[in-house]
Amino acid sequence: MSRVSTFALAGATALVVSSGALAADLAAPYQPIAAGGWYLRGYIGQSNQFVNSISHPSFATAPQFTFFDKGGFDSAPFFGAGVGYQWNSWFRTDVTGEYRGKAGFHALDSYYDTVNAGYRTNDYTASKSEWVALANAYIDLGTWWSITPFIGAGVGVAFNTIEHFRDTNVIAGGGGWADTGTQTSLAWALHAGASYRASQNFAVELSYRYLNVGNGRSGLLQNLDPSFSSGNPLAPMTFHNIQSHDLMLGLRWLLQPEPMYSPALIRKG
Repeated sequence: MSRVSTFALAGATALVVSSGALAADLAAPYQPIAAGGWYLRGYIGQSNQFVNSISHPSFATAPQFTFFDKGGFDSAPFFGAGVGYQWNSWFRTDVTGEYRGKAGFHALDSYYDTVNAGYRTNDYTASKSEWVALANAYIDLGTWWSITPFIGAGVGVAFNTIEHFRDTNVIAGGGGWADTGTQTSLAWALHAGASYRASQNFAVELSYRYLNVGNGRSGLLQNLDPSFSSGNPLAPMTFHNIQSHDLMLGLRWLLQPEPMYSPALIRKG
């Protein structure tokens, strides 16, 4: 092979090798980096609520008194909004406020009427709503195909309102009612869900939340029979340990997004 051909072959080989190396650099996948900044969020949801028990001082003096069930709430919608900060690629915090819509309550008890020698029942109805404020912290567990599962916890305060309370005794033709009552209680929550990063600064979330809003109470319970209250102090009906399993759909808007990916390094040579 002539010296010119040798030089030509060597030059072509060097060009191919350098071109291949440059192409490999350009084709290298982008490397994820931490995304941070302030964000706004909004969400809606549907509750599945329950209560441990309800109580009133008169229950203790009713002979052979028992509840047929603990009572329960209807499902109700809620909505909320908040502001937060994404500290790094896996940790974020936010503060939220929400209104939980009115949920109907129903319960039924039984007691023995010593005067008429027979069992009687009380049918309780009411509606409940809350304002809830929470400070939350979340851990993002990694991202696959723009989907990021997460877990979290929150603590805050709930303002629980019980209104339209009625106690109806159809058999005895009696009953009672109570004015609206509001109680402030400690609230706490556990979160689990996943977010989909639709763009660099916009994410959609689907999540489950266990929420405990503490106790609630009605206004003072009044009886249709005036003589009932003469020997008994008036007291509210208390709802103990109100809880909910919530399904939530939310949107998160990152106000100052960092790049989601860093560009690949392009070497020269």
